[in-house]
Parts: sequence; C-alpha cells; structure tokens
Amino acid sequence: MASFVGIYARALADVVIDRRIDADRVAAELNSLATFLRESAELRTIWDTPSVTGEQKLKLLDAIAKKAGLLREVRNFTAVLISNRRIQAFDQIAKEAIEQINLRLGIADAEVVSVRELGAEEKHRLEAQVAKTAGKKLRVRYSLDQGLMGGVVVRVGSTIYDGSVRGQLQRMKEQLAAS
Repeated sequence: MASFVGIYARALADVVIDRRIDADRVAAELNSLATFLRESAELRTIWDTPSVTGEQKLKLLDAIAKKAGLLREVRNFTAVLISNRRIQAFDQIAKEAIEQINLRLGIADAEVVSVRELGAEEKHRLEAQVAKTAGKKLRVRYSLDQGLMGGVVVRVGSTIYDGSVRGQLQRMKEQLAAS
C-alpha cells in the first residue's frame, strides 16, 4: 500500500469517528463512488486530466454528489483527492478508510453463504453467535450457493467458519486419506 493511501484513509476515518457520522452510510457511499469510477472511464479521465480546471472538476463532483445525495464529508473527501491528484487511488483509499472505520468501531464485515434463503430468526441467531465468537459487531452480507448441499459458510475477515455439508464431507475425505 502506498503511504499516501493510509494517510488519506486515516484522515477520513478520523472525521467519521470524531463527528459520529453513520459508518454504514459512509461505507455505502464510498463503495458506490468507487464502483461509479471503475465503470466510467470518462469520469476518471476528466478528474485526472490536468487540462480540466479544478473548478470544472468540482462542479462535476457537486452534480454527482447532489444527485446521489452524498454526505458533505464524503463529497469533501472526494474533492480533496481530486484536488491533490490522488483520485486514481480512490478505490484503494476507500477500502482502507472503511477498514479503518470498522476497526475503530469494532465492526467486522461478515459474509454468510447458505444453500437457501435464511429466515429472520435464523439470521438473528447466527449473527449473534458469530458476533460473540468474533468479539465484534457485524455487518453481514448474505448470498446463496447451491453447491454447499446444506449448512452455512461464514467468513469474518480472513477467518472462515465452514458448517456446510460440502465442508464436512471434505474434512471426512481428508481424514480417510490420512488414515
């Protein structure tokens, strides 16, 4: 990671924590902007071209911010990156800022993969159990995978809790092979 990435990320995290801004909203807005930048070569070119004036770049940012309903702090953060010619690293900086914010708030992103849609009560029990195990509050994203055959796989950071039938069969296979 380039040193400037961490500097900008920590600065945004400081603002979010100090001003008690909704961390989920900041993460969602940063992710949306990062996606928009990845998908729009024209926007990247405009924001990164020296021949386009700073005023024009910021007017475009303001139009996007207004249409998307961005928080003032996210808009201002993006403006600083544009002005300092760091917009090409927006994706990296945004990811690092989200990690910094989550770290400071004791939040972990978790992904739950199941073979079927889980009910509200199942989600609640699972989230409570995983939060207790991880020792953090969770921001959970759910997805489906028919290949699991049953059960769930939970990923919190780099830790994977595999309670799937497929995972159990794989572990049995490994044990039999080792015997």
